[in-house]
Amino acid sequence: MNNETDLTSDLARLEDFLARHHRLFVLTGAGISTGSGIPDYRDANGDWKHHQPIQYRDFLNCHATRQRYWARSLIGWPWFGHAEPNVCHVALAAWERAGRIAHLVTQNVDRLHQRAGSRSVTDLHGRLDQVVCLDCSHQVSRWHVQDWLLQHNPSLAGRAAQPAPDGDAEFDEASCLAVAVPACPRCGGILKPNVVFYGESIPRQRVDATIAALHDADALLVIGSSLMVYSGFRFCRLAAEADIPLAAINSGRTRADDLLEFKIQARFEDVLEQLSPGGVSLA
Repeated sequence: MNNETDLTSDLARLEDFLARHHRLFVLTGAGISTGSGIPDYRDANGDWKHHQPIQYRDFLNCHATRQRYWARSLIGWPWFGHAEPNVCHVALAAWERAGRIAHLVTQNVDRLHQRAGSRSVTDLHGRLDQVVCLDCSHQVSRWHVQDWLLQHNPSLAGRAAQPAPDGDAEFDEASCLAVAVPACPRCGGILKPNVVFYGESIPRQRVDATIAALHDADALLVIGSSLMVYSGFRFCRLAAEADIPLAAINSGRTRADDLLEFKIQARFEDVLEQLSPGGVSLA
């Protein structure tokens, strides 16, 4: 069977899945934002493609780690902050408006679903456009922090580097050693992007609300995620335990492959292009 025949069969299964389930819980990952110029984390086998992410404990306890983070972020934030929603984000917003998505949970921190018009969205891992003080909880805009970083680190202005998935950039360690690190403008405390770092717990209230949304849905559709991180995989496991049907659209393997009703091994934008004329019926 050739790839074209495989995709035709997969699309038929997807259309049938969507026809049978009208209250989708959609879980998206980095693969949905690659069309917006934001790199993904893993290859088709689920292995890391970039530098290992900074651990929460290291960010808290090590000034040099914070220097490394903010140096990379200074260079990478402008392209990340200016990224635009792509056809995938727009399509899911349309599905929500048509009443076919009960809730969307994204592992991404780019806010592109909201910018495309989706309203019922949980940013499972937080949002990179906000920065929060770990001492007094004061929040500031990431663009405000960018202005501070450029003012206090003029030698890095205009530096080019390879973009990385977390809104930072691949950058040599030696160049980070003299970087000035921003502090809270209110109390002088440690500033951290308002995202969940590796080794940091997702707020319990956020997890509980997401689980409640899952149990209010009639199916789970994973798009663009390998689910290698437990925070996303847990919802697939809970869905399977509750006999909620699962399907996935992802260009590589996923941690939940054994739980899925089916998987389309392709990019979501390619699937959208091949749907029946007018797309999947959302009536």
